[in-house]
Amino acid sequence: MPPIRNSATPEQLLRQDILSLHAYHVQPSPGMVKLDAMENPYLLPENIRNEIAHAVANAAINRYPDANAITLKKSIKEVSVLPPGMEVLLGNGSDEIIQLLAMAVAKPGATLISVEPSFVMYKMIATFTGINYVGVPLTDDFKLDLPAMLEAIKQHQPALIFLAHPNNPTGNLFDAAAIEKILEAANGLVVVDEAYYAFASHSFLPQLGRYDNLLVMRTFSKLGMAGLRLGFLAGSKVWLDQLEKLRLPYNVGVLTQVVAEILLKHHEVLLQQAEQIKLDRSWLFERLVGSVDVHAYPSDANFILFRLPHAAKVFEGLKQRSVLIKKLDGGHPALLDCLRVTVGTVEENALFVKALQESIHQFS
Repeated sequence: MPPIRNSATPEQLLRQDILSLHAYHVQPSPGMVKLDAMENPYLLPENIRNEIAHAVANAAINRYPDANAITLKKSIKEVSVLPPGMEVLLGNGSDEIIQLLAMAVAKPGATLISVEPSFVMYKMIATFTGINYVGVPLTDDFKLDLPAMLEAIKQHQPALIFLAHPNNPTGNLFDAAAIEKILEAANGLVVVDEAYYAFASHSFLPQLGRYDNLLVMRTFSKLGMAGLRLGFLAGSKVWLDQLEKLRLPYNVGVLTQVVAEILLKHHEVLLQQAEQIKLDRSWLFERLVGSVDVHAYPSDANFILFRLPHAAKVFEGLKQRSVLIKKLDGGHPALLDCLRVTVGTVEENALFVKALQESIHQFS
C-alpha cells in the first residue's frame, strides 16, 4: 500500500528557533579511552555491586515508583547536610531541573542570564522555553566580570540566573563574594549549579536560608551515578512547593531510587573515589603545565581545560590513538584552540598524556 502523503513538514510546524538549533552532540566512544564526559572512572567495590544486584533483582519494576521518593530525599538531605528547614526537589539529572525552572518563570518578556562560556544547556533550555537569554562574557582568564553582571541585572531584570560553581567547561570556582553581590542585586532567582561539588573547595549550600532568592542545584552524575540520571534542587519550601507542580509524575524511576539509596548509604566510598580523582587531577595538571605549547587552566572540577596550537588537529590525533576527550574549539570564541580532558584512572591519564605528546609532535 502506498504511503499516505500530506503537506505537514517540520519547517511548517516547528518554531524557527528550534529549527535553527543544533542537537546536543555526544561523540561515539566504543573502544576508546573515554575522557570526554566528566564521569567517575572507577567501578564500585564488589560488595556494593552485589548489594545493588540483589536489590535490583527484587525491585518492583511492575509498579510505579514512589512519586515523592520520600526515602531517597531523606538520604540526600542527610548526606548533603542541608541547613534546617531546607527541602529538595528531584530531577532526571540536573538538565530536567534546569528546564523545570525555566518553564516556571517563562512569562512573556522574561529573561534568563548566565555567563559565557558555561554549561550550554542554560542557553539551549532558554530557547526551548521561549525565554530571552543573555550571556555575560567572563574575563579573559574566565573569572566573573562582576561589573558586567551587575549591569546586565540592572538592564534586563532577569527572572532567573544560573551560575555554575565550579564552572563548566572552565573548571574554576567563581569568587564567592562576587556571587553574593549578584544575589543581593538580583530580584529574580539565582541558581548556583554545583554539579562538581565533590571536587571543589566551596559550596553555597550553607547559605541557603540566608538569601531568599538562592537555590542550589546538584547532580550525582559526576560522583559515580551518571548512568542513574539523578539530580536535585535544594532550597526553601516556599519555592520548592511551587516548583513541584511542574515536575512530571514519576520522573525518578524505581531502579534509580533503589540504587541511589544504596549508593548514598555508602556515600563515603564515592567521596573516597572523588579524593583519588583530585589527586589524579593534580598529577595530570602538572603534566599538562609541563607540556610544550600547552596552557592548562587550574580546576576545581574533575576535568581540566587546556589551550594549545592546532587544537582541532590534536583532537583528531588523540582519536586516532583511541583517546576521546572534548573539543571545545569552534564552540565559543573564548574557547578558541581549547580542549577539555576528564580526569580518568591512573592508567587512562598516562595513556592520554602519551597520546597528547605524540599528537602535538605530529602537528607541530
